[in-house]
Amino acid sequence: MRRLVTLICLAATLATAQAAPPSEASIEALLTVTKAERLLDGMYANIEQMMRQSMQAAVQGQTLSDEQRRVLDAAPARLAKVMREELSYASLKPLYVGIYRESFTQDEVDGLLTFYRSPAGVAMIEKMPLVMQKSLVGVQQRMGPIMDKLRQAMEAAVADAKAAK
Repeated sequence: MRRLVTLICLAATLATAQAAPPSEASIEALLTVTKAERLLDGMYANIEQMMRQSMQAAVQGQTLSDEQRRVLDAAPARLAKVMREELSYASLKPLYVGIYRESFTQDEVDGLLTFYRSPAGVAMIEKMPLVMQKSLVGVQQRMGPIMDKLRQAMEAAVADAKAAK
C-alpha cells in the first residue's frame, strides 16, 4: 500500500512538473528564434499580392479608364497598410504569448528552442517562407477549376431546390 501511494505521489509530481506552463521569456525567445515577426511581414506581402490578383481577375476583360486603373492599383497597398497597422507584430505578440502558454509546456518550448537553434531548425525557419509561398501558388492554381465545380454544384443545388415541391 505504501508503495502504491509513493508511486501515485511520484506520478503526480512528474505530471505537475511536465505540465508547467512556459515562461514568457522562453516564449519570447521562441518567437524570436523562429522569426515570427518576419513571417508576419511576409504574410502581409502575400495577402497584398493575393488582393492585387483578385482585383485584376474581377475586372478582367473590362475597359477601365486611367483613373479607374490608378484607383484599383492603389487599393491593395492601402488595404495592406491598414492590416499592418491593426495587426502589427507588437499588437499580436501578447496574443501569441498567451496562445503559446496555453498550448505548450515549458519542456515543449525548451525542446522547440533546441530544435530551432539546430542546423535543421535554422534551415526550416529560413526555407519555410518559400515553401509556404510555393504552396500558396499551387493552391491558387487549383482554385480556378475547383471554383468552377463549386459554381456548377451550387447551380445544380438551386435547380434541384426549385424543382422540389
